[in-house]
Amino acid sequence: MSDQTSPRARADHDLAGVFTRRSGVVSAFDDLVGAGQITDAETGESWYFHCTSVQNQVRSVAVGTSVTYRAEPGPTGMEAVSVTPVAP
Repeated sequence: MSDQTSPRARADHDLAGVFTRRSGVVSAFDDLVGAGQITDAETGESWYFHCTSVQNQVRSVAVGTSVTYRAEPGPTGMEAVSVTPVAP
């Protein structure tokens, strides 16, 4: 039996943790476009999000707001969804 990992197993491993809740800070938001970026608190990765992904029917999020979110595949790649502002 080979010790090599199959491409599918590697892909599953690469996605490990992607669908779990993450935390970060809104690093950019454009009210006209209704889209922004979240910088992940742990990895420093930047994730796109659309205002329709913000929970509680809020359509604008101030830069610097702490949030939790999930990263999932979207129409143009991975993006943040279920974005929830964290109360200070």
